[in-house]
Amino acid sequence: MSPLETPDNRLQQAMKLVLLATLPGLLALFWFYGWGVLINLLLSLLTALIVEAAVLRLRRQPMQPTLSDGSALVSATLLAAALPPYCPWWLTVTAIASGLLFGKHVYGGVGKNPFNPAMLGFALAMVMFPQPMTHWPAHGVDLTAAFQQVFGAGVAPDAWAQATVLDSLRINKSLTMDELFASNPAFGRFGGHGVEWVNLAFLAGGLFLLKRQVFAWHAPVGMLASLFVVSLLCWNGSGSNSHGSPLFHLLSGATMLGAFFIITEPVSGAKTALARLLFGVGTGLLTYLIRAWGGYPDGVAFAVLLMNLGVPALERFAAARQSEVSP
Repeated sequence: MSPLETPDNRLQQAMKLVLLATLPGLLALFWFYGWGVLINLLLSLLTALIVEAAVLRLRRQPMQPTLSDGSALVSATLLAAALPPYCPWWLTVTAIASGLLFGKHVYGGVGKNPFNPAMLGFALAMVMFPQPMTHWPAHGVDLTAAFQQVFGAGVAPDAWAQATVLDSLRINKSLTMDELFASNPAFGRFGGHGVEWVNLAFLAGGLFLLKRQVFAWHAPVGMLASLFVVSLLCWNGSGSNSHGSPLFHLLSGATMLGAFFIITEPVSGAKTALARLLFGVGTGLLTYLIRAWGGYPDGVAFAVLLMNLGVPALERFAAARQSEVSP
């Protein structure tokens, strides 16, 4: 077997492709929210490298190839993309450190984690620090102001932070969807203002990964299809009690990030084709249920973690179905 065919090198190549595929989404985030996205990303990457190195040292394991396989950098990048821009530096550090420690290393490291580390870090941050996790900016600020916001040295401009489009819809009691789209600055043309373009950018990156066969189509298609169907069935037009159209849900929150970059994680996700499809379907369904009736505006992280728990059952069901159809 040549060096290019070793498992470590295959993992490293796959992680490089995933990082490359996140660029359109990260650039879209930077375009709409400014320097806070870049600061989040750099803080997250630096924290991930420090945590990885510290754990490997404590366990007296060699730094290579674990430190260079790219898995920690991918987790850090995905988590940074999901966190609110300009969130406090300590929140970013806590989220990525807890995600890697409790979602990966406590189980023995890469290849052994039952939960997605990025989503576990995000969920822990949401539970521990709900207020700063809901402070999304209405627009970007210059680099100096960005550093002041992240490191707590400045005062936010008036009307700078706003509720996300999903949070605005969740707490709405009287306005119709048409009125929300017309009057609420968090709403764009079809989904969240700016966020709809971010979702399209992550969709483009995900399709690139599909073409390069980094992962199979089953989980993404299952998630997007189930989210579309359940939102269509529960959609009652533009009334004040509407939970949003299918297009609204596809282009809001972390839908495309979750569909193409989170649930396709090979370790914590399902392994067989049928199980992957069911994993995606369950994630899409839970995402909608949490968005519509749960206590959090975007349910992607919690939906993924709940489905991570169900992977063994999904694999057993898929194996039983396979044995039934086999001659």
